[in-house]
Amino acid sequence: MAQLISVVLVLGLVFLAFSPICFCGKTTGGYLYPQFYDRSCPKAREIVHSIVAKAVAKEARMAASLLRLHFHDCFVKGCDASVLLDSTGSIVSEKGSNPNRNSLRGFEVIDEIKSALEKECPQTVSCADIMALSARDSTVLTGGPSWEVPLGRRDSIGASLSGSNNNIPAPNNTFQTILTKFKLKGLNVVDLVALSGSHTIGNARCTSFRQRLYNQSGNGKPDYSLQQSFAAQLRNRCPRSGGDQNLFFLDFASPKKFDNSYFKNILASKGLLSSDQVLLTKNEASMELVKKYAESNELFFEQFSKSMVKMGNISPLTGSRGEIRKGCRKINS
Repeated sequence: MAQLISVVLVLGLVFLAFSPICFCGKTTGGYLYPQFYDRSCPKAREIVHSIVAKAVAKEARMAASLLRLHFHDCFVKGCDASVLLDSTGSIVSEKGSNPNRNSLRGFEVIDEIKSALEKECPQTVSCADIMALSARDSTVLTGGPSWEVPLGRRDSIGASLSGSNNNIPAPNNTFQTILTKFKLKGLNVVDLVALSGSHTIGNARCTSFRQRLYNQSGNGKPDYSLQQSFAAQLRNRCPRSGGDQNLFFLDFASPKKFDNSYFKNILASKGLLSSDQVLLTKNEASMELVKKYAESNELFFEQFSKSMVKMGNISPLTGSRGEIRKGCRKINS
């Protein structure tokens, strides 16, 4: 009997030694893990990737839009696709919030992916997981790092307009406010700086940084932490009034390439948004991280991947909570 027990123990240890390490997130009610759809929808990742690739080839800006969609979803009620819901009798959509109105985009790409997945394996792949995969694929397609995306999220049956207005970091928030919003989601200063690096691709509207050019502190003076000849260039297309929707590259050095030039811009006092530049000027820990990532693309990519997995694990619905929507814009009837 003792011999049998020792054999079982040895076999158990051997099994553990050769088990693959799971890049998973423990969540209330279950785990997220990359192989979640391997049996129920084996082509899921391939379908998502092909449609994202087509969309980004058609319009390079779409990569940043899909990445931002995942971010704006996770920071409200967790990564549960609440941001995709349209307003109905009982739901007030997050699409009308200050951070999202006239700004958040990529919904049609998510619809196209969902439609293709419903044909392949009906009511199996959640809209929340589609967004997590799309964010990873968008990063890779623009030259950024890859990572295994833990899967198994389910979709919410509600939205939170107030959560969207209050929880998403704003371009003119103070450093401390931004960091607090990250900490409330279980993220830290390292995640804040690494994830801000997603501003290496995409655009910002004039309205999101105008105050830096004309009236940063309410005293009628510009933000002097912005390099002055760069500020003069920006004023040409971002006047004191009008031109709200005029678009500017977040990273003018390599706007369509996912790399660490965003951090180099900040060191040169050419971060476009106030929320970019404060990473250097308002906190020592974040300043050191900006310098590190500006020096090493590899270090930035490594941390960005880790922080994206961490962000993707914010309060997902798993097990029997939530639902798998048939369409991403409305809950199942």
